[in-house]
Amino acid sequence: MNYYQEEMECASREKMRELQGERLAKTVRHVYENVPYYRRMMDERNVAPGDVKSLDDLPKLPFLTKNDLRDAYPYGLLAVPLTDAVRIQSTSGTTGRRVVAFYTQGDIDLWDECCARAIVAAGGGKDDVVHVSYGYGLFTGGPGLNGGSHKVGSLTLPMSSGNTERQIQFMCDLGSTILCCTPSYAAYLAENIASQGLRGQIKLKAGIFGAEAWSEEMRADIEKSLGIKAYDIYGLTEITGPGVSFECSEQTGMHVNEDHFIPEIIDPETGAVLPEGSKGELVFTCISKTAFPLLRYRTRDICVLSRKACSCGRTLIKMSRLMGRSDDMLIIRGVNVFPSQIEAVLMKCGLTSNYQIIVDRVHHTDTFEVKVEMTPEMFSDTVKDISTREEELVASMRAMLGISPKVTLVAPRDIARSEGKAVRVIDRRKI
Repeated sequence: MNYYQEEMECASREKMRELQGERLAKTVRHVYENVPYYRRMMDERNVAPGDVKSLDDLPKLPFLTKNDLRDAYPYGLLAVPLTDAVRIQSTSGTTGRRVVAFYTQGDIDLWDECCARAIVAAGGGKDDVVHVSYGYGLFTGGPGLNGGSHKVGSLTLPMSSGNTERQIQFMCDLGSTILCCTPSYAAYLAENIASQGLRGQIKLKAGIFGAEAWSEEMRADIEKSLGIKAYDIYGLTEITGPGVSFECSEQTGMHVNEDHFIPEIIDPETGAVLPEGSKGELVFTCISKTAFPLLRYRTRDICVLSRKACSCGRTLIKMSRLMGRSDDMLIIRGVNVFPSQIEAVLMKCGLTSNYQIIVDRVHHTDTFEVKVEMTPEMFSDTVKDISTREEELVASMRAMLGISPKVTLVAPRDIARSEGKAVRVIDRRKI
């Protein structure tokens, strides 16, 4: 076991609970004493710092939401003197006030370690070349994996997003072995590598993909097209960035770094904590950060937690692949629709991962269209064949969703590509 598969990754449940309880109590005292916003919320619930002594006391604390972060912008949740903070990161939200997260140097070291664990779990080490194509700047993706790669001692290519030709050139010339980017950009890179006939020059062995939802079918397609093993990674700017959880070689969920972050699953409607194995909204509590430690932060992400034994030897709890969000899932004609469900149907039917969901409202009725690119083979089909394909897709989606969208097959490369997060949904009802 190397440094990054440290003792806490394989600790007993009893030892982990004891550590979590100690760190939770310390963090609660820290924020109560230093953050008036938290102190007011806790006082309103008649919760004093001394009331939180162990993990069992966690439900006594109030939830925190993104609205709280916006209301407290910019410095309202900062828990240290500004002179102790060395960096900010920010969300990419386009409406309302942005969310700004603060970091001390110790917080950055913690973040680097969490991302290092993800790289090691993907088979990374000092001999690897880590190709980071997440965005840098305020976005957490690039800085997070960059820091983790340095911690491991790998050669780091801080490519950032964009300039796909240069990405592929460096990938070939410098022998990149681990690719870090969004899954949609990985698929785009694979498409370009294949079209340029460069598949034989690529030395990639693994990819660490996150920042957007993706299906098992899309994973299989990326693994096949790039000849790699594709690992999921999860994080939020509000919590720390990528590395809150990461996938191991078993690929059956992401291990949560629960020596730093306590996960809960709650009923999104009632806020009640649900038992292990239940599907619900993911909530995180930071227990080792200093500058911006959030308590019981509602992520709005829907998933399941499990402590089923993992063949990798880690005992860290696992969170499932995200199943959607409780706040931005599409409600179409009264039916809950997640883009991941549509993607699963498309990939199962042999289509590409390049698609868009367009929702509108005409005469008080929701309209629902799915545009998806044809494969080059399909593009040569007759109009009748294409029409039949569209009808088959409508039937498959009706079986999955309970409602029928309009399906439109478009020419290859007809849908605009993204070098960051893919634009999967266009909901014109909100315009």
